[in-house]
Amino acid sequence: MTELRIREAARVIVLDDEDRVLLTRFTFLDGLEVWTTVGGGVEAGETHEDAARRELREEAGLEVREVGPCVWTRDHLIHNPVSFDVQRERFFLVRTKAFEPIPRLSWPELNAEGMTGIRWWTIEEILAATDTRFGPRRLGPLLADLVRDGVPAEPIDVGV
Repeated sequence: MTELRIREAARVIVLDDEDRVLLTRFTFLDGLEVWTTVGGGVEAGETHEDAARRELREEAGLEVREVGPCVWTRDHLIHNPVSFDVQRERFFLVRTKAFEPIPRLSWPELNAEGMTGIRWWTIEEILAATDTRFGPRRLGPLLADLVRDGVPAEPIDVGV
């Protein structure tokens, strides 16, 4: 039996002062679109926190000195795997004032990674979006719990 190839990743739940969340859209070769939090793979020599800060700069143009606590985790089986089968994600919380996301990477560079959009969403919009796929799939209820209850004592495994 072949061992699963695991990619470590850092994701960032960016919430503004109105509790809107910044999400990125990924479009796969088969046309599947998924909206998820800012983030990506941990590179050699990086900590998860380093990767979270780098991804914030690259995908959203946001510079932060520190990321907040890790609030969620998930092992995500990859749709159409190429170089890895599972992405092991840690989700960090960052609170910020609203800003216009201007990625530091060019759109051709982001498109090459599958990223095709970025925008702010309200929790209500996520909960009402029945024809939109989110990662994690229960993103709306998870965000509502996070905003209502605050940071959990231990990171929550959010599943698929």
